[in-house]
Amino acid sequence: MLDCKYTYAIELLGASGNFCSDKKAAAVNWIEGRGKSVVCEAVIKEEVVKKVLKTSVESLVELNMLKNLTGSAMAGALGRFNAHASNIDSAIYLATGQDPAQNVESSHCMTMMEAVNDGKDLHISVTMPCIEVGTVGGGTQLASQSACLNLLGVKGASKETPAGQLVKSHMKYNRSSKDVSKVAS
Repeated sequence: MLDCKYTYAIELLGASGNFCSDKKAAAVNWIEGRGKSVVCEAVIKEEVVKKVLKTSVESLVELNMLKNLTGSAMAGALGRFNAHASNIDSAIYLATGQDPAQNVESSHCMTMMEAVNDGKDLHISVTMPCIEVGTVGGGTQLASQSACLNLLGVKGASKETPAGQLVKSHMKYNRSSKDVSKVAS
């Protein structure tokens, strides 16, 4: 039996009310965004759809409607109207030294498809309203991950639009400090 002779006074401090919904699938992230908001679109020629994807424009548009939009809505998906964007998001996060847990909100994605050019070609768009990307510190300093960030042209702090809120809060509250009294002050 363990006999405890010491009493510790620990003050619990919550730095976040969790409305930021960090690492959670939340409507606020889907509606207002968090981090960077990205929209990508492309027109894929009918020949490519047939030869490479081995299907038709009409079939892809129907599949997107039934699976990505209707199926996801019926399942109650929150910001997940796509075909596994989280797989790609996780792969990029691991390759670039990100916190993989950020995948939860960063993989919010809506994929839209429609036939264009008299139904011959496929217009596809992907909307991701809350991609969170770190470019300094943590895993971004590892050689391979740093090289991937350099390849993407996003390594390091932005000189044009520096944010720094996260860094400022870490410096203010000094996460690495063993003196907890600094956090409470």
